[in-house]
Amino acid sequence: MGPDGPPPERPLFPDLPPYDPNDHYQEFVPAPLPAPHGKLWVQLLLLALTLGTTTFAGGCHYAFFEMGFNADSAVAAERLQNQFTTPAFYLHGLWYSLTILAILGCHEMGHYIACLRYNVIATRPFFLPAPLITGTLGAFIRIKSRIPNKIALFDIGVAGPLAGFAVAVPALFLGMMLSRVEQLPLDRSNLSELGEPLLFRFAAWLTFGNVADGYSINMHPVGFAAWFGLLATALNLFPIGQLDGGHISYAVLGRRSTIVTMLMIGVAIGLCFVSTSWMVWTGLLVVMTLALGPHHPPTLHDEEPIGKVRLVIAAIAMLILALCFTPVPLAEFISPGS
Repeated sequence: MGPDGPPPERPLFPDLPPYDPNDHYQEFVPAPLPAPHGKLWVQLLLLALTLGTTTFAGGCHYAFFEMGFNADSAVAAERLQNQFTTPAFYLHGLWYSLTILAILGCHEMGHYIACLRYNVIATRPFFLPAPLITGTLGAFIRIKSRIPNKIALFDIGVAGPLAGFAVAVPALFLGMMLSRVEQLPLDRSNLSELGEPLLFRFAAWLTFGNVADGYSINMHPVGFAAWFGLLATALNLFPIGQLDGGHISYAVLGRRSTIVTMLMIGVAIGLCFVSTSWMVWTGLLVVMTLALGPHHPPTLHDEEPIGKVRLVIAAIAMLILALCFTPVPLAEFISPGS
C-alpha cells in the first residue's frame, strides 16, 4: 500500500496465441529516401547534353570568328553548314564550351562545397542545356535543408560568385589575347554588339589600347565565354529574393532586405526600357517574387551576427557586381550615317 492508498492495478493484457512456425508475415520495408545530393546519372546526363550544346554553339562562334566581320552573310552561312559534319568544327567549339562550363561549374561548386562545410543538404550542380547562342541557361544546385545561421547563409551565397569570378577573370584576359581588332564593314545590319562591363572595357584597353573609330574587337570564343560568365555573375549578385545577392543582402540586413528586393525589382523593370534583352530575365524575377514572396526565409538562428570581415566581403561582392554589369547586354551595331 502506498502513502495515498493502494497501488494502482496493473493493466490486463490478453493472452497471446502460441507461436506458430507456419505463419508468415509480410515484413514492412520503408521506401528508400531520395539521394540527398541528387541523382548522379541525371546530373551527368545534363552535363553531357550541356557539353554538346555549348560545343555546337562554340563551333559556330569560332567559325564566325575565323570569317571575320567582312564575310558575306550568305557565304558565311554556307561555309558554316559545310563545317557541321567535320571534327574540326567541334574541336574548335571546345574553346567556348570548356571555358563556360568551367566558369558555371566553379560557381555552383562554390555553393555546394560551402553547403557541405555547414552540413546543409544540397544537390550537386544541375546544368541546363539550351539551343541558344550561349548553348546553356546556366546551372543550379538545390538546397534541401534549413540554413543554420546568417554566417552559413552568407558564405553559401557569396562562395558561388567569388568562385565563378575567379575563373572568369583569367579567361577574359586569355580571350582578349586570342581576339583581334578588325575594321567594321559599311553594312553592319548583320552584326550584334556586346555590352561592355567595366572589367571587360579594362581588359580590352589593356590588350588593344584605344580602338579607332570604324574598328572593333572580333571576340574569340574564350572571350565570349568570359563575357557571358561576367554577365551571369552580375545577374546572380542582384540583391533580390533567392538570388545569391539576395542571400548576401539578408545576411547583412536581415528583414530589411525585403525593401532592397522590391527596389531592385523596380530597377530590373526599368532596365527593360533601356534594352529589351532584359525582358525575359525580369519576367522570371517577377514570377519568382510572386510565387515565393519578396521576403527571404529566415535561418534557424537569425540573431547571430556575421561580423566585420564578412561585411567587407559583402562590399567586395557589390564591387564585383558593378564591374560585371552592363545595362545593354546585346545591341545592334549602328551603321555610319544612321
